[in-house]
Amino acid sequence: MSVVMFVEDEPIEQEFLQSIAQEILGAEDKLLICDTGMQAIKLAKQYRPNIIFMDIMLPEMDGISSLQEIRRFLPDACVTILSASSDFSYAQAAISLQVHEYLLKPVKPDKLRQLIRKGLEKAAQSEEDGVTETYQIESAQECQRFIQEAVDYIQQNYKDKLTLQMVASHVYMNAQYFSRIFKRELGVTYTDYVNKLKIAHACKLLETTGYPAYRISTECGFTDPSYFNRVFYKQMNMTPKEYKKSVLARV
Repeated sequence: MSVVMFVEDEPIEQEFLQSIAQEILGAEDKLLICDTGMQAIKLAKQYRPNIIFMDIMLPEMDGISSLQEIRRFLPDACVTILSASSDFSYAQAAISLQVHEYLLKPVKPDKLRQLIRKGLEKAAQSEEDGVTETYQIESAQECQRFIQEAVDYIQQNYKDKLTLQMVASHVYMNAQYFSRIFKRELGVTYTDYVNKLKIAHACKLLETTGYPAYRISTECGFTDPSYFNRVFYKQMNMTPKEYKKSVLARV
């Protein structure tokens, strides 16, 4: 399946782009249309389009700024700029963002059809070759930003069945690469970090509720009570039952 996204704020242009795309796209393909740069970023994160047609003069955020953000997590998307502006500075910015085409409006229907078909062929070839779009970080500042985003996501969802692959996908990284930089930045493995959060929550439940250990295990996101007991003992040097007794003894 391919995902095509048009970012255009003029209703007449939207209708034109949509009509051409619908001639070509298959039933399994998805067509996205939005009219602001911020919406484009949001949809790109949610649906990960293979093919993007981007206007430059947009509300909220211009097309170049929007594309700069999108390129951070979709480095291989096939992007075409559709603009009424012939300002060379825009073309220069587009080149730096690896735009495939920079077209001045009005765009001829046959040219648009050609670009959509070309993008679909590229997407199909990437799928056959097993190419996965993931982001690899170069600067320390970017690394810290992505790890913080991952940590925030983990802290919000650690009580669920949260796998390393799920977190890596959330920040658009290869799981193995994410695991490596996570340990490098935080000094602890992903599994140990998540288990530490779970056991801290388990201790809180043991202190404040009368839940049995198996329920606390489930509440903390463990699927196996025996594994929960082992992890708890490893971190606390006592079983959940012994911890509960120590809490009652302090009261």
